[in-house]
Amino acid sequence: MDILGLSTSPSSGGAYALILNEHDGNRRLPIIIGTFEAQAIALELEHIKPPRPMTHDLLRNVIQSFDSFVKYIFINNLKDGTFFAKIIYEFQGEEIEQDARPSDAIALSIRFKAPIYVSPEVLNEAGIVSDDESNPAGKASEKAGVSRQSEPAVPSTSSRAAVSPDDKRKQLEKKLQQAIKNEDYEKAAQLRDEIAKLGN
Repeated sequence: MDILGLSTSPSSGGAYALILNEHDGNRRLPIIIGTFEAQAIALELEHIKPPRPMTHDLLRNVIQSFDSFVKYIFINNLKDGTFFAKIIYEFQGEEIEQDARPSDAIALSIRFKAPIYVSPEVLNEAGIVSDDESNPAGKASEKAGVSRQSEPAVPSTSSRAAVSPDDKRKQLEKKLQQAIKNEDYEKAAQLRDEIAKLGN
């Protein structure tokens, strides 16, 4: 499975839907996760490095300190609306299984660039077939009962003719560093997107 994106809605009570996409298929798997776990996943996906290690960064460092690594994660069960997962480690040539919440397992898998697998039974029960190839994330989010956040508006450069693109980039980069320092990662991700839209 691939990570398609994170979705939220005002009615979700601060929860997010993590949307997984079938690698060679058209099914999506929405998994409801908490704000902290969503932040941990988003930070790594956005390549934003916090000034101090967060919980999943610490776990990665501990695992690596034992000359081990996460080989893959496996979402293996769905019971009473709750997903279950296992983290598969490689240690001294042996595979070791560890029970985990899917959100924590996925946050670790991103940091180890490890593949994400879902059992056919879980995908058959909870997977959503996407019939909108042009906008699969939107369709999956809609069927999962959440709506995608709109992209942050980027001020038009034409409305700020007095500010050169280089100056604009410097201002945004300064704000980005400040947001990271303040651990305001949602704002940091938005600023990163704005910088990317300016191009090289």
